[in-house]
Order: sequence, then structure tokens, then C-alpha cells
Amino acid sequence: MTKLIPNDLITAIPNLYTTEDEEDPICHIKLFTPDASWTWYINELSIDDNDTCFGYVVGLESELGYFSLSEIETVRGHLGLPVERDLGFTPTRLSEVKKRS
Repeated sequence: MTKLIPNDLITAIPNLYTTEDEEDPICHIKLFTPDASWTWYINELSIDDNDTCFGYVVGLESELGYFSLSEIETVRGHLGLPVERDLGFTPTRLSEVKKRS
């Protein structure tokens, strides 16, 4: 169970590996540090643990990869603020997210 994503949104995220053959998958959730420059866009989430994600990460580098929601919940920025979900973010194609990042 994660505090970052409500259950109704968790069920809308595709399971791991289900979109790996898509050329331009959808980023369903945006998480970010309000006092640092890290952002996580979730494309897929494991239905087995509701913790392991695959998506696009913007930090020191920008790359696709796996990350853990439980780890992200422990992250704090420079001012000690926790990671937040962008409530205004709507599901967006990865190509559009990359253009904006």
C-alpha cells in the first residue's frame, strides 16, 4: 500500500511488462520532489506488490527504468519535503512528457 497513489488510480495503471512493446506508452502518474529537481512518471506498476514501477525518471539524467514506490516515499528534498503526486497531471504519452522535461 502506498500513500502516494490512491487505490482507484493504482488499478488504472497497467501491470509490469504489458506495455513494453508499445512505441509510445502512456505515463499515468507524475511524482515529484517539490524542493528538488527529481520527477518520476509511472508507465507500469506491478500488480504483485503494488510497489515496483517502470517509467521515466528525470533527475541527474533522464531515463526509463524501474523504481520502488516504498523507496520514493522515503525521499526528501533539500528542505526536507516529501515526494508528492502532481494532482493536475493527466495521463500523457511518453513522447510528450519527454518534450516537456
